[in-house]
Amino acid sequence: MSRLSEALEQLDFARRYTTERLDTIAPHEWFVIPPGSSSHIAWQVGHIAVAEYRLCLERLRGRTEADELLIPFDFLQQFGRMSTAQPPGRYSAADIREIFQAVHERILRELPAYPDADLDLPPLTPHPLCTSRIACLRYAPLHEMLHCGQIGLLRRMLGHPPLW
Repeated sequence: MSRLSEALEQLDFARRYTTERLDTIAPHEWFVIPPGSSSHIAWQVGHIAVAEYRLCLERLRGRTEADELLIPFDFLQQFGRMSTAQPPGRYSAADIREIFQAVHERILRELPAYPDADLDLPPLTPHPLCTSRIACLRYAPLHEMLHCGQIGLLRRMLGHPPLW
């Protein structure tokens, strides 16, 4: 198995794991910030979409005009690294979920043809933890699982039973 195939397989595993948890949370719960928390499901999911886009597409091939339709600039701002959970606004739970899935599908469609030799190049936009493009791809599922853990905690704080 190539290193690109392995990275994409790990990314897809993380997405399936996250999706299994999201499927148990009603859309009306996505913007609830439980007592003792500073986040909600909508922010976690939006943030995962932004991070996956930036790590797996933007840092490997730059932002394209088509990306504005995939993941609009204001979405990147609302759910980016320094953002915080906000009340419902322009994006509904369904909108966030749609972008979350569309970004992932684009990655799985676009990246299998990515040249192996380019994976060793530095990312187009520097990242504090990743010095190569393959490192960005390998970090993306780790980052998603970190936020999936937060989704799991928020689920429990919303009164849902443990999910195995």
